[in-house]
Amino acid sequence: MSERGLMSRVLSPKFGGYLTFGILDATKTSASGQPTLEELLDIYNIRCIGPDTMVLGLIANPVKQSKSPILHNKCLQSVGYNAVYLPLLADNLARFLDTYSAPDFSGFSCSLPFKVDAVHCCHEHDAVAKSIGAINTIIRKSDGKLVGYNTDYIGAISAIEDGIGGPGSKDAAVSPLAGRLIVVVGAGGAGKAIAYGAKKKGARVVVANRTYEKAVTLANALGGQALRLADLENFGPEEGMILANATSLGMYPNVDGTPVPKKALSLYDVVFDAVYAPKDTRLLREAEECGVKVVSGVEMFIRQAMGQFEHFTGGIEAPESLMREIAAKYT
Repeated sequence: MSERGLMSRVLSPKFGGYLTFGILDATKTSASGQPTLEELLDIYNIRCIGPDTMVLGLIANPVKQSKSPILHNKCLQSVGYNAVYLPLLADNLARFLDTYSAPDFSGFSCSLPFKVDAVHCCHEHDAVAKSIGAINTIIRKSDGKLVGYNTDYIGAISAIEDGIGGPGSKDAAVSPLAGRLIVVVGAGGAGKAIAYGAKKKGARVVVANRTYEKAVTLANALGGQALRLADLENFGPEEGMILANATSLGMYPNVDGTPVPKKALSLYDVVFDAVYAPKDTRLLREAEECGVKVVSGVEMFIRQAMGQFEHFTGGIEAPESLMREIAAKYT
């Protein structure tokens, strides 16, 4: 039952189930967590699920706000790849991966709060993920070993670069981030990825975090400066700074949250928010009201998903135009 039971409902035909239950009206459930007929048919493509269908999914807590299942399932269907992508609510990442260890559970997206934990759960890591110390993509090899990747940093940094200099700026010989001061709010998995990527592009990095010690650790690793979250209200050593929110502040259902007071936003040239549900967060709305250029987390969502899709499918090119169409419709 509930969110945790969705997996068994959707995977029923994979494991020999004759029937699974879907409701006609989302407002009229007879038990917690029942999917609608529309979700089973249009999102999970349940009539095409069989014994050979591979299982992918997003491991997170919370997870129900994510649009990843819609995005990945429709894209998998578009290229004819036999897999289904599920929202997977978990409390403990290591226990989850140990429980669902069958070869058919072939790949996972990894989100809050598990991106740092994932480093310790994987047997192997690509060089970028190892350097960042956070993973958002896990692939199970044929020998059962788990390999960790990070597509967050490319997704976020390329979106910020294009936000600073316009479309295509991410491909410039010299990054528009070079020499700029970027304030990264959050020292978790997403924060580490953005801070690492910004440093690699030549930016000067400041890390602000509610737990100051975590900010210090990350800032020291990158040769940057650490701040307490409360310091951002009065932090303004120079104009033209870049702000990147890598926390869950402002994410559904706590949509009134914001990491930086409105009065402090006018010091920034560009404000990026990794939160994409809702698309127009309080932080972005207030930044726009201050005349600041904003970059939605939807851009990071699409770009990191493209990298994940190619890992999941063994190298099939992600259908970017379809991803953008889906993101525009559902976020």
